[in-house]
Amino acid sequence: MDNVLTPLECFLPDGKMTFGLVILNQPIVRDQLEYLWSKAVMKACADGGANQLYQITEGMQDRFLPDFIAGDLDSIRPEVREFYNAKGCEITKTPDQDFTDFTKCLSLLLKKLKENEVDAIVTLGGLAGRFDQTMATVETLFHAKNMTSLPVLVIQDSSLACLLQPGQHILKVATGLEGEWCGLIPVGQSCIVTTTGLKWNLTNQLLKFGVLVSTSNTYDGSGTVTVKTDQPLLWTMGIKKDQTDELI
Repeated sequence: MDNVLTPLECFLPDGKMTFGLVILNQPIVRDQLEYLWSKAVMKACADGGANQLYQITEGMQDRFLPDFIAGDLDSIRPEVREFYNAKGCEITKTPDQDFTDFTKCLSLLLKKLKENEVDAIVTLGGLAGRFDQTMATVETLFHAKNMTSLPVLVIQDSSLACLLQPGQHILKVATGLEGEWCGLIPVGQSCIVTTTGLKWNLTNQLLKFGVLVSTSNTYDGSGTVTVKTDQPLLWTMGIKKDQTDELI
C-alpha cells in the first residue's frame, strides 16, 4: 500500500491535515508558529522549547499556552516555568537521560493523542544550531518509528525533514510552498531506492555514505515524487519562506 503525504499541507489554509505540535529549544519563526498553533489539535513544548515559545510570543503569552511541557527540565528558565505553572499548564519531568527531551515529549504527546485523531506530528525547531543536536533530532525520528505510524515532520525556518519507512511513498509537492531543493539521506544504513518526479531520479540505486547520497536534488515539475526504499530513509526539502509568510 502506498503511503501518501503532502509534507507542507500543514501550511495550507484549505489543508485537511490534522496534527499535534511540538516546539523544541531552537529559534522558531513567529509567523509559522502562529499559523501552526491555530491549527494544532494539541501543543507541547520539549523542555527549553518553552523558553522559545515564551520569548517569541512576548506580550501575548496568554494566547499561547501549551497543553504540556515535558523533559528533564534543566533548560526551561525559572521565570518561564513559573509563568506556565501559574497558568495551569501541565509540566512533567522525564529524567531518563538515555533519551532526548524531544523523544520523551513526543512519546508523551502520542500517549495523550489518539492516533485516529491526527494525521501527523509537526515539530518546530531541531534542524539549526549545534550539529550534535540536529543529529539527535534525526535519531528521535528513528525512535518515533517504533512509537507510531504517523509521519513526524520537523520544520526549521526554510527546511523540512521526515523519515520515510520502508515501502512505497507518494509525496505531493505542488502546494506552491516548496523550495527548489530536496534530498534523500540514508542515515543509519544503506538503502536501495527508486524514485520518480525528481530531476535526478534513482533506479534501484544504492544510497550509502561513502558511495552516494542524493543531496541538492530538485523536482521535475510533475508535482509528485514517488520513493521506494527498502530501509528507513530521510526525506528533506526546502520551504519557500516568503510564500509561507503570504499564506499565513
